[in-house]
Amino acid sequence: MIKHSEEFKQEAVRIALTSGLPRDRVASDLGIGKSTLGKWVSQYRPSDLVSAPQADLARENERLRLENRVLREEREILKKPVLAYWVWH
Repeated sequence: MIKHSEEFKQEAVRIALTSGLPRDRVASDLGIGKSTLGKWVSQYRPSDLVSAPQADLARENERLRLENRVLREEREILKKPVLAYWVWH
């Protein structure tokens, strides 16, 4: 069993609460169990991690990052048919 530092636990909780990703995805990405992450979330209150205005900014920042990633992927998909059209004509 791996002993995680308090800093790691708090960062995991912050990511789980502000990233907008499902908790099972966050747990998988961090290499921990979903139940472990759930215990940490209940152990550490959001006020223990960051103040409310910072939490709002962090949540908005993560939402915008996700939206930006989706828009970039959509743009790349839309570029492909245009490139194929120009190659064939």
